Amino acid sequence: MNTFQILNGLTFAALLFVVASGFTLIFGLLRIVNLAHGAMYLIGGYIGYTLGVKTGSFLIGGIGAMAGVAAIGFVLDQGLLRFVRGHELRQVLLTLGFAFVLNDMALVIWGGDSFTVPIPESLRGAVNFFGIFYPKYRLFVLVVGILLFILLWLLLQKTRLGALIRAGVDDAEMVEASGVNIRLVFLITFLLGSALAGLGGLMGGAFLSLYPSADAEILVFSLAVVIIGGRGSLLGVAVGSLLVGILNTFGQVMFPELAYFVIFGPMAVLLAFRPLGLFGKAT
Repeated sequence: MNTFQILNGLTFAALLFVVASGFTLIFGLLRIVNLAHGAMYLIGGYIGYTLGVKTGSFLIGGIGAMAGVAAIGFVLDQGLLRFVRGHELRQVLLTLGFAFVLNDMALVIWGGDSFTVPIPESLRGAVNFFGIFYPKYRLFVLVVGILLFILLWLLLQKTRLGALIRAGVDDAEMVEASGVNIRLVFLITFLLGSALAGLGGLMGGAFLSLYPSADAEILVFSLAVVIIGGRGSLLGVAVGSLLVGILNTFGQVMFPELAYFVIFGPMAVLLAFRPLGLFGKAT
């Protein structure tokens, strides 16, 4: 692969990190298998597209996408998942059904056409990057992915909220006995994970486009990232995103007819030797 294709892999990996980090917050830390995460990504993209077109502001589109999907996450968590806590199979079926509902709602509101989120003038065009001309927007996605990794690491490792989340995952009853409203902490975590799906939808909608089946594709990639990296590990998500992003680009360039095998073949081999992923830990 040449430098241009490697950058394509890195920028796609950055987008995967944005989406999969939200997925691992919910799946890895809260133990909720949220199969509606892909649909929330798509809805976030649609909301960002609509607000971006109407206001002409990419920033407002991003804020609206995150807030709108966080509100959907609130309805999902407080309105539905609260009745099936501790039952993983029921959570899987419930979130899968919720994803179908979101997809149908999106089809009614936005139809079956493809949309591309408008990007600001300052991010259009290409820039000379290490001797090649590369799209500014893709480099912007790469920077956002790196900054998000740093912010999430600081949140989980250096703040009281992060300490409560980690302690609550290990022993929720003990944390609650110390006077902490652990349900509120978990709700905040769920909303943060949902908002990241919305942010990913906006960012991905600007260079991957938004269409009815995009939710399933991004959900499969997110699952691969979290499974490879290890459930609940932020570093694992970062490494998994890099591997999946690079392998996806490599497969599309070198073996387009075997693109999915190039990703999931090595994943199957990895899981045969490390069932918990690269950075996963037994609970």
